[in-house]
Amino acid sequence: MAEAAAAAAATSVETQQGTQLMCGPKTSTPDGLELNNISSSTHIFRSKLPDIPLPNNMPLHKYCFLKLPENADRPCLIAGERSYTYGETHLATRKVAASMSKMGIQKGDAIMILLPNSPEFVFYFMAASMLGAIATTANPFYTAAEISKQLAASKAKLVVTRSAYVHKVGEKCLKVVTVDEPQDESESEVPEVDIWPEDPVALPFSSGTTGLAKGVVLTHKSMVTSVAQQMEGENPNLYLKEEDVVLCVLPLFHIFSMHSVMMCSLRAGSGILLMEKFEIKGLLEGIERHRVSVAMVVPPLVEALANNPAVEEYDLSSIRLIMSGAAPLGEQLEEVMRKRLPKAILGQGYGMTEGGPVIGMCLGFAKYPYRTKRGSCGSVVRNAEMKVIDTESGNSVGRKEAGEICIRGPQIMKGYLNDEKATKGAIDTEGWLHTGDIGYVDEDDEIFLIDRLKELIKYKGFQVPPAELEHLLITHPSISDAAVVPQNHHSAGQLPVAFVVASQSHLTEQAVKDFIAKQVVFYKRLHKVYFVNAIPKSPTGKILRKELRAKLASNDIERS
Repeated sequence: MAEAAAAAAATSVETQQGTQLMCGPKTSTPDGLELNNISSSTHIFRSKLPDIPLPNNMPLHKYCFLKLPENADRPCLIAGERSYTYGETHLATRKVAASMSKMGIQKGDAIMILLPNSPEFVFYFMAASMLGAIATTANPFYTAAEISKQLAASKAKLVVTRSAYVHKVGEKCLKVVTVDEPQDESESEVPEVDIWPEDPVALPFSSGTTGLAKGVVLTHKSMVTSVAQQMEGENPNLYLKEEDVVLCVLPLFHIFSMHSVMMCSLRAGSGILLMEKFEIKGLLEGIERHRVSVAMVVPPLVEALANNPAVEEYDLSSIRLIMSGAAPLGEQLEEVMRKRLPKAILGQGYGMTEGGPVIGMCLGFAKYPYRTKRGSCGSVVRNAEMKVIDTESGNSVGRKEAGEICIRGPQIMKGYLNDEKATKGAIDTEGWLHTGDIGYVDEDDEIFLIDRLKELIKYKGFQVPPAELEHLLITHPSISDAAVVPQNHHSAGQLPVAFVVASQSHLTEQAVKDFIAKQVVFYKRLHKVYFVNAIPKSPTGKILRKELRAKLASNDIERS
């Protein structure tokens, strides 16, 4: 951290030109970027780093492979005994694009990638970009019902998966490709496709601030912008080097890993160590063997690295950056991790799928790093604006005042797929994306999260939408009403807990748990079921989750 402080001091001139609290009629930043729709009462927060020129009219695959000419022979993907240089990765991607084109996949078509972390995930994702197609990604451990819903919503014409998962797909798509079986690898030309900045390229599914999972339309412009916000300029916010090896144990179907690991690493020319699943011994062996220097993690993984005694048996001295995301990292856990790897810079990022995804990032990861505070989610990304609004009045508030965090910039989603109402509920008429997160910006322009407005449950970084589980619960013939809320947990973050009104007295907790477990992926399973006489609701029928969360906190859960 001493080096970080020295570097920050060396860039004091740049700091003075950084974040400003903009009030009144001022309509431009020191670097000349015009700010629109800033009223005299609106507090706007911006990055400490100066804005950068953004790549224009560049499709995602071309942007990610910009360093291909000089990095063709450098390691790109490392997966067990298989490895690919940048040249081999690009060639494999072109072959996949040509093959998909022969299958009839064209611009605007969606393909579903139903794979664990693997080279094929990268090949097919980037190949879809080459064709102007859209990649929707799904967890291979989803149930057939969950996959069917996403296939129907995305209208995917092709599913890319492994033979072990084919039985989950059904017959609702044009074709299924199983990557663990022989494929046509003959060379053929990739068709020339006109790709525009506003064309969609990725379609991850998110529950947003409330409700059921929805397709988030991310365009070439939004994805390229979000990567550029981290990787470009004289002082990149996320400074990855060509000689870095970046750990990819977080699932690529999740936007955090897809963006910050896959896309940012490709753009930097770094190597990517692909691991299909988390297993502590295999993880530690991989870090030591391949000299991993950058670890993208989530709090449960930080806890394993911080507290598991097996860590002491391995050489992890190659790690220089540890970025935690997907859920807040507790200060106590952060302190233990710093003691275990004292030479590594540890910090947090903050984002959401709809945000493109990164909203804030620790500036300790920059090429010339700034000192950051513990518990901070960093500063808002550059080329974007942030405000914090009072949850009652909707008015923006100043520093050290808590409210809902809103973000605006070219990186945010285009909208929810075929859901204009939900899109308008998330992005207001001035272009502000309302995150549903409660936090504040302190006197040093650092972001701190303290609560959630949104109903979404975060279990080990995975999204668990209460509405989805509630919908399933009330389909049970012996349940007349139900509500699902989060219960705090020291390692998982939050656990989904159900309050159930039973229409039959013989219904048991285990029966309810089993009913849900058969229909959802493991992290959406109920951890506790409480039987109650009624679900508290507002006069308009909205579930009063705050009352249920209060019951959990006070252990006051008798039938009422």
